[in-house]
Amino acid sequence: MKNVLVTGGAGFIGSNFIRTLQIKEPLVHVYNLDALTYSGSLENLRGLPDESRHSFIHGDICDGALVDRVLQDHEIDTIVHFAAESHVDRSILGPGQFVQTNIVGTYTLLESARKYWAANGGLDSARFRFHHISTDEVFGTLKPGEPAWTEEIPYAPSSPYSASKASADHLVRSYGHTYHFPYTLTNCSNNYGPNQFPEKLIPLIILNALENKPLPVYGDGNQIRDWLHVQDHCDAIYLVLKQAKDRSSYNIGGGNQPTNLSIVHKICDLVDEMSPCGTPRRGLIQYVKDRPGHDRRYAMDSSKISRELGWVPTHTLELGLRETTEWYLGHPEWVSAIRQQVEYQSWVVKNYEERK
Repeated sequence: MKNVLVTGGAGFIGSNFIRTLQIKEPLVHVYNLDALTYSGSLENLRGLPDESRHSFIHGDICDGALVDRVLQDHEIDTIVHFAAESHVDRSILGPGQFVQTNIVGTYTLLESARKYWAANGGLDSARFRFHHISTDEVFGTLKPGEPAWTEEIPYAPSSPYSASKASADHLVRSYGHTYHFPYTLTNCSNNYGPNQFPEKLIPLIILNALENKPLPVYGDGNQIRDWLHVQDHCDAIYLVLKQAKDRSSYNIGGGNQPTNLSIVHKICDLVDEMSPCGTPRRGLIQYVKDRPGHDRRYAMDSSKISRELGWVPTHTLELGLRETTEWYLGHPEWVSAIRQQVEYQSWVVKNYEERK
């Protein structure tokens, strides 16, 4: 890797990956293409390990002419595709943007990359790679006692978000099969950690608990998720880029299955410890109307990536939640900059307060 295009690099996972890549690859230059929609912020890119090896490009992956120029002008040899709409609740209220970004955007990026790759003689995967980031939600939902998902499980998406990501996955695989286009693909479980936009469960609960605001819990709170620390995820992606065979895919999970309610309880206790207010934050929990079609349980089998590439998560859930809570409490300036967005404020009212 010399010249790496990261799409969505101003977002939560993308910005963390750029930091990881700069540390692990001291000669790589990162070209960061991001449309700076609500969840992407230049705040996430402050204090990179080496800002001289990072070039930010404000633009949309749906702009094929722009993508063509970026690939050609900067002689890109690796594409890491994070850019996506990723919040299930938003996809329920407005699925059109998910179709546009996740399906049309991925197609546009693939087509530009395919033409660029073909024009350069169809480079093999040792010299060119397209890596696509996907989600566990494409697999649907699990019943109690069912085994965790492996890479061979058929797709069964159940929300507009997961359906759009499944569509993108199929597009990527079709380009590999039809054109012999070099790609790898990973499906990750729920990420958490520094810089996550505070509409997602963990940062939302941390910040509301700190301010003694109601803590919204969907339905009975017994939905089960697999939680993956973003640094573990970035380390896994890096290993895939360096070691994985062409046209291979891997599941990446944190190896845990807590209920959402238990996550909220853990965060309440951590905030009580770090910022005591005299009253247990668990008393702020407020059960709200459940999400339509809410998947009950996710679980990832990560044995393939462990067996073939030697990856294992280094963060236990207890350690990861503690570090994440400490990060949000220690970065009020980042929180303030993100929460001042009018769009964010209106979304919180619409999605949480109006559920009561």
